Parts: sequence; structure tokens; C-alpha cells
Amino acid sequence: MNFIVSSTTLLSHLQAISRVINSKNTLPIMDCFLFDIQKDKLFITASDTETTMVTSLELTSSDSDGSLAITARTLLEAMKEIPEQPLTFNFDPATMEITVKYMNGQYTVIGQNPSEYPQPAVLGENAVHVDMPANGLLDGINRTIFATADDELRPVMNGIYFDITPDDITLVASDGHKLVRNKILTVKGSEKAAFILPKKPANLLKNILTKEEGTVAIDFDERNAIITLEKYRMVCRLIEGRYPNYNSVIPQNNPYTVTIDRAILLSALRRVSVFSSQSSSLVKLRLDQNELHISTQDIDFSTSAEERLNCDYEGAAMNIGFKAPFLIDILNNTPGQDVTIALADPSRAGVITPVQQEEGIDLLMLLMPMMLND
Repeated sequence: MNFIVSSTTLLSHLQAISRVINSKNTLPIMDCFLFDIQKDKLFITASDTETTMVTSLELTSSDSDGSLAITARTLLEAMKEIPEQPLTFNFDPATMEITVKYMNGQYTVIGQNPSEYPQPAVLGENAVHVDMPANGLLDGINRTIFATADDELRPVMNGIYFDITPDDITLVASDGHKLVRNKILTVKGSEKAAFILPKKPANLLKNILTKEEGTVAIDFDERNAIITLEKYRMVCRLIEGRYPNYNSVIPQNNPYTVTIDRAILLSALRRVSVFSSQSSSLVKLRLDQNELHISTQDIDFSTSAEERLNCDYEGAAMNIGFKAPFLIDILNNTPGQDVTIALADPSRAGVITPVQQEEGIDLLMLLMPMMLND
């Protein structure tokens, strides 16, 4: 079996799906890319058994249909040093020998038996279908993935929750300390449904969605999802379990609101947090008549810092504490120039929203406070 393909086109597709493959696998076949040639088209598969990604590209030519499995790391390292030119692959099924010829030379490797490669999961008859714009899905993942947890005891918190209704689609992520709710008002489902996308496939989607335009088709049942893009297809195992009622933890009555320039607040937090306690990373915010006082201290090392910022606040004086890295993460992932922080009292979560919401988006972020000694 022989086929010819562009070196740079092949490399870009291999790099896009190579992140699926684990660094250590119990089965040697899982260290490989699966190449499948069908009518002058090459389908390349990478998998870790739970997540499978398939990409396709046009071949310059091929003499027959067939499959081969080639070690991913070896192929990728060799491909990185080859400039744009046609590559000729020759595969001998009898010996599993794969020869790759290029302008100034060739290299030969022994492949694996392609029939040993695991087949991706198939959805049940009760599968739900929903379409989302590629840019909307990318923004939703970017806004939420930082808030997912790494909790072995509560695996449902380790992914992004897709809450689909006939009115909108909401992406939610939380680690118990911070929560992000990204509601996409312009996309609707045909019925009420939900699934939890694990962090690894979500990160894989982030990388390929930047190259995509148009619509992404999502089909899912209780256990698996198939996400289809223009040049990529991902089959992944979903996180099973019931996601907590995220709406119930969002405080509804927050009489105290502060509006402030996001970039100015972010810069101040980064400076002041350097002097916070290494064990707690506590930053104290004091609100009082259009002023925000930010302070930190580390008693063990006798360090402290404070800054005073102008803001829009006319409520009663209030002190509240937050974990500095969490607050910085939230502000980093909040769009727009100004943000509003809505508060009820020092023991209840702060609700952070952009003053100017993006069109068709209702974004809300929540951060639980920390206990203050004074």
C-alpha cells in the first residue's frame, strides 16, 4: 500500500490530535496513530481508550485503501524536521514495515497490527443532538475550564456541565470555592438534557476549536459524547453522576455592589498578593464610600502590603476576605473593562459579573469568601 501526502499538512493534523495519547500506556497499540486510507482520503485516529480523536485530510494520491498503525512519538519527532514537500508512505502488511520517503532520504519503522486498535464507542438510540457555533463553544470552554476541580471523591466536579434547555445552553464549572455560569442565550436545545464533559477532552477541544468555524454537532447519551467539527471528530467518555444544583448556591439578594476597572483591580491584587500568607493566600477587601482598600499580611514572615483604589460604591462599610489566586483567576477570565462585585455580607459568596455582557451571553462568576479574624 502506497500513498503520498503533504508533510506540513500531515504534521499539523498529527499535532492537533497527539495530545490525546497518554505518556504511558499498558497496551503498545495505544502509543500509535491509526492511519486509515479511504478513496484518496486519510483518516488519522489517536486514542487513550476513553477519548478518541479522528481527523481527516486529502491525499495527493494512493494506490489502495487500507490501514496501518505507526508509533506516534517516532513519527512526530521525525516529521518536525522535514520542510514542506510530498511524503511517500509505503506499507507492507506482511512484515508491518513502514517506509517514509522524502526529498533527500527515507526512514523505516515497524508498525503495529491495525486490527488491534480499539473501536470508539457507539451511542445508544436515546442519543440527544444539539448544534453549537464553534466560537460560542470555544468561548464557553475558555470561560469555565479554569474553575473545574481535581477531586477524586467528587468526580462530577472535574468537568464542565452542559445544561441544555429549549431556551438556552449553559456551561457550568465549579470546584466548591469558585463557580462559573456561562449562559449562551443564542443557542437552544430541542429538549431538556445535560452532560458533564471531562477536563481532558475539553482541553483538546480548546486547541482545535481555534482553527474551526461554523457549527459543531454534539451527540450524546448517558455515557458517551460524539463531537463533530469540520475536520475533526471526537468520541469521549462522559463523567457519570448528578451535577449539584448550581443555581441554588448563587446568592439572589446582594444589596451591596462595587463597580471597578477590572485591569486596575487585577494589577493591584497581583502586587499585594505577593505579601499574603503562603498557607492561606488571604486578601482582605475593605469597601467604604467609593474606595476599595486591598491588604494582605504574613505574620510568620512579618510582611504586609496594602493599596487603595477608586471605585463606585455607596453602601455600608464592609470587610470581606478572598483567596487571592482564585480572585485573580476569575478576573483574568472575565471579559470587558469594568466588573461588578455584588455582596450580601462577609460570610456569603461574592458574585462577579462584567458590566457590559457580550452579545448573547450571560456570564456570572461566584467566589466563596474566607474567614477574617477581625
